[in-house]
Amino acid sequence: MKEQLTSNIARLVARRRQEDAAASLSDRIAEWITKVAGSMAFILLHLAFYGGALLILTDLIPVPVPIGEGLGLIGSFASVEAIFLSLFVLMNQRREEQRADARADFTLHVSLLTEDELTKLATVIHRMAEKLEVPIDEEAAEEVEKNVDPEQVLDALEDIEGDGGAPGHPARHDAGTATGRSSAMKASTAS
Repeated sequence: MKEQLTSNIARLVARRRQEDAAASLSDRIAEWITKVAGSMAFILLHLAFYGGALLILTDLIPVPVPIGEGLGLIGSFASVEAIFLSLFVLMNQRREEQRADARADFTLHVSLLTEDELTKLATVIHRMAEKLEVPIDEEAAEEVEKNVDPEQVLDALEDIEGDGGAPGHPARHDAGTATGRSSAMKASTAS
């Protein structure tokens, strides 16, 4: 088990490195700038620079060289910097969202495979129980042995999202029951 886990982790890390290497230059630049801008050193550097500039421009720290009207210039510089940093952060968030979508698709795929295998296992256990003449709840056993159609699950998710609710919101999960429709979400969790 430990070898399998180590192997899986190594493959996932290798895959992530391949994706990072295949990233466009603009994505790599945006990720680097976002990483630098999110560091404490960046904050301290800006605090020192803008704080010092404001102290000098407001004549709280006298300098022998005349500075002139620099407050407008420093304000413009800060605004342009903020705009560009925001754009880089948005680019990085887009890339992270794509990664999150890929992880969600992978998780859904693994969950569907797991459910299929568990359904097969439930069928085998049901047959063993019948052969050993162990009393079981036939209705519950039949429900567990049903494969849930992935399209049903996706349709149920779209219905929930289309109604303005969010997946996982308790008030939305019972919406199918209130309208008389069977809930694919409940069927999925029942198995």
